[in-house]
Parts: sequence; C-alpha cells; structure tokens
Amino acid sequence: MSKEGILPEKENLRRAVKWISDQGNFSLKVIEEASVRFDLSPSDESFLIKHFSKKEE
Repeated sequence: MSKEGILPEKENLRRAVKWISDQGNFSLKVIEEASVRFDLSPSDESFLIKHFSKKEE
C-alpha cells in the first residue's frame, strides 16, 4: 500500500545513518541528535547505538 507524501519504510533511519556518517563522529550525543532530528523509533535508535557508538576502552 503506497500513499503519496509518505516516506518508504525505514527511510528516516537511512537518512539518519547518512547524516551521522557526514558528521564524522559516531558519539552517543550525535546518535541521540540524529534520533530526534529524524524522528526515529526507540528500536531504530537502539540499532544505531549498538552499531555505531564507540565503546570506551
């Protein structure tokens, strides 16, 4: 089912990944900003945190 004006599924997540990559910084703060900026769901934000945040060693 397709409606005009509606983004394809997960398009906001794809845009957030691109935006984070463009920032060149994968910190938790940047990921949280992307989550707000692109209106991501909690599960999408969790995905980004798991896959992109760098853990302190």
